[in-house]
Amino acid sequence: MNALLSGTGITRNYGSTPALRGVDVEVGEGEIVAVTGPSGCGKSTLLHCLAGILRADAGSVRYRDQDLGILSEAVRSRLRRTEFGVLFQFGQLVPELTAAENVALPLLLAGSGRREARKAALGRLDRLGVADVADQRPGAMSGGQQQRCAAARALVTEPRVLFADEPTGALDALTGEQVLQEIVRVAREQGTSVLLVTHEAQVAAYADREIALRDGLVDAGGLGLGVAS
Repeated sequence: MNALLSGTGITRNYGSTPALRGVDVEVGEGEIVAVTGPSGCGKSTLLHCLAGILRADAGSVRYRDQDLGILSEAVRSRLRRTEFGVLFQFGQLVPELTAAENVALPLLLAGSGRREARKAALGRLDRLGVADVADQRPGAMSGGQQQRCAAARALVTEPRVLFADEPTGALDALTGEQVLQEIVRVAREQGTSVLLVTHEAQVAAYADREIALRDGLVDAGGLGLGVAS
């Protein structure tokens, strides 16, 4: 497998508390990799390091042969607007913007025209079943609607890598399945690679491969397991 994204010996501490203690991970082109493990094992910290949101204290993160650790914050932010998509557990929509404006925002920041960006945003919202809230602000939406809008925003740029951190943690089973099915569809049709953080076995089952973490280390018993989809 040719890795599109890889981390080698990733270490990250919060003060004197270790979160990651030398983790190796690879994600291939178009591959869906689930990172699993109990709460507090370092899953989200690993995702944040691989997405360039956090800098690793030691080790390296490489994306398409670029070392993210030596890139400036401005360059890493640009990657997250263009080639990376990030979907957080609670969406983190901008409260002052409508759903369509939230979804269009990454495209506008990348230089797209307003009409083109809105058209793309409405298409993504429609695929996730929330086109009817396109002109509503987050405060007028349900939690499930907000999360589907956040998923649309993460996918609207057609990213090379999608980082999804507990994307269904705040959703009911039906809405969660809709979000996961759209993530899988994008991975298969567009060749998007996905790093999917979850503590739920039924969510990990959508992945091609599973990496289990425990106490900041890869659990050898869960490394590279194939997961039935």
